[in-house]
Amino acid sequence: MARGRFITFEGIDGAGKTTHLAWFRDKLVEKLAPSGHTVVMTREPGGTPLGETLREILLHQPMDLETEALLMFGARREHLAQLIEPALARGDWVLSDRFTDATFAYQGGGRGLPRDKLEALERWVQGGFQPDLTVLFDIPPDTASERRGAAREPDRFESETDAFFTRTRGEYLRRAEEAPHRFAIIDSSQSIDEIRKQLEKIIARL
Repeated sequence: MARGRFITFEGIDGAGKTTHLAWFRDKLVEKLAPSGHTVVMTREPGGTPLGETLREILLHQPMDLETEALLMFGARREHLAQLIEPALARGDWVLSDRFTDATFAYQGGGRGLPRDKLEALERWVQGGFQPDLTVLFDIPPDTASERRGAAREPDRFESETDAFFTRTRGEYLRRAEEAPHRFAIIDSSQSIDEIRKQLEKIIARL
């Protein structure tokens, strides 16, 4: 079977991407059923037993910024080796809630870690590997803040300021501008129905 494809969902906390992940997976399963491809859904940080352990540490334990970035990429290397790369080699399609763009956005844009350090880690951990498609849910930080306020108890990232998320959003958009062939940007301030119409068009083009 031909190599599978790797699709990622990205966006600042409160952008609403998680609302659409399972729906998108189900639609993708329907589309791929005749070809025999399986869809694997995963997340970052996480996706493996080690990655999930690191996720709990990253979301809830204070740490130095460089430690944070190194742990993110450590979890990612394990994710690639244990789940993503084997799945793609089998012909599965992989759908991930976040990947490397999130690290550039949060640790780079939001927290201010120099981009060259992140680029060095990206080359070391991934080589030239990138998603085949990244769906970026874009939303003004103040709107995202209102949504986060109505959700569960915030973790270490969700409790950040609007200024932090403004910087994070800016880095996401910079990454999208650098790789327009890879990104599909969704205005996630729209209604769920409007967003899903756009996602259906994306699925139709895959």
